[in-house]
Amino acid sequence: MEKKFARLNYYEMLDLKPEATFFEIRHAYNAALQTYQTDSLISYSFFSPEERKAILDLLEKAYLTLINEKERQDYDNELIRLGILKEAVKKPMAKTPVSVFDINREQGKPGAAKNAAAELRAKVAQNKFIGEILSQQELSGADLQKIRNELAVPLEQIAQETKIRIDSLLNIEGNNIEALPAAVFLKGFIKAYLKCLCLEPVDEICIRYMNRLSSLGGKS
Repeated sequence: MEKKFARLNYYEMLDLKPEATFFEIRHAYNAALQTYQTDSLISYSFFSPEERKAILDLLEKAYLTLINEKERQDYDNELIRLGILKEAVKKPMAKTPVSVFDINREQGKPGAAKNAAAELRAKVAQNKFIGEILSQQELSGADLQKIRNELAVPLEQIAQETKIRIDSLLNIEGNNIEALPAAVFLKGFIKAYLKCLCLEPVDEICIRYMNRLSSLGGKS
């Protein structure tokens, strides 16, 4: 898996667009570090210590290149030469707005995240469609996706909050059984996903998801 990661360009490694600002680069790098650090559940379950170190080295190299204006321009020019980028992109330096789910990290607004969570709980409680899905004895990844879409929570937000990679979340929602991690780790992923959407009771819903997965021939 580390070899596949090494084939990504620096923007792909950090899950950035070529026009990303310096603020976005720093934010993406910090998020990546949390994902691949030694005490990360996701990192521990998918990579050996050697693979993790190699990935962290690549991330650092990507960050140091993209955060330096001249080195970034040289790198962009090389991507253009290789046909990976079509043309030079103007790099805006303005900070991007902070997500409503991330406002609690901003000074002076400590209650914003709590309010956002309360709004999600209210939507879950009042939405008949979500209620029908949650009333099922078993829940699939597709069911979880329907709920997420109904709540208008982007998958990128869940990835940011839980530090679970986008491809893993896509495999969960897509019922890609062969690509899912071992059950002990998958349960942790599902619980983190459910908490992000304020779906309760977490343990019970997780069990119903795992039961559905088992009936499909997956993890148990």
